[in-house]
Amino acid sequence: MSNKKRNLITFANPDSIISEQYRTIRTNLYFLNVDKKNKTLLITSPGKLDGKSTTAANLAISMAQQQERVLLIDGNLRNPNIHNIFKTSNAIGLTDVLTGTTSFEEAVYSSTIERLDILTSGMIPSNPVELLASKNMQLLMQKIKTMYDTILIDSTSILEVTDTKIIANICDGVVLVIKQNKTNIESAVETKKVLDYAKAKIVGIILNNKK
Repeated sequence: MSNKKRNLITFANPDSIISEQYRTIRTNLYFLNVDKKNKTLLITSPGKLDGKSTTAANLAISMAQQQERVLLIDGNLRNPNIHNIFKTSNAIGLTDVLTGTTSFEEAVYSSTIERLDILTSGMIPSNPVELLASKNMQLLMQKIKTMYDTILIDSTSILEVTDTKIIANICDGVVLVIKQNKTNIESAVETKKVLDYAKAKIVGIILNNKK
């Protein structure tokens, strides 16, 4: 099986147990969002290699399969991975939109999955914090909220750099991915403190690699 099929199991094998687990997560988020207040969701984790990018990708596919119009954004401007998961170009993306060199319409990518659009990170910038905290980022968020039912943003790990705190502050909610037998209790507690400080709302926690 190719890497793409392994990573995007909700697309490659929708009848699998793992795909059903993603549907359960999607349903739980739906019931938490009956008033449609959590339109933009940040997907993050305490540390690296917790599986947040793969989780974000599969959750986006699962939501699109439910007839939702979904936008998946790679907000990790330091070590982006969404373009690798979907095997697409990262020549232009979020960075280019925020610097004003490209419009959102030119940068967004219509995936092979119906109703799922993807905005990759674009080239890695020298000033990711400034770009994410810019007025252009706020304007972009306002614009895309009118175009999609749900917006998922993959980001850097919350305890790594400041970037994720900035995104968390402008999103409606945060979904935290925790990897079993990897994420320690101290990291989880510190992550909660950081998100509270950023005035972010945790709407769900996903335990990854549960045996």
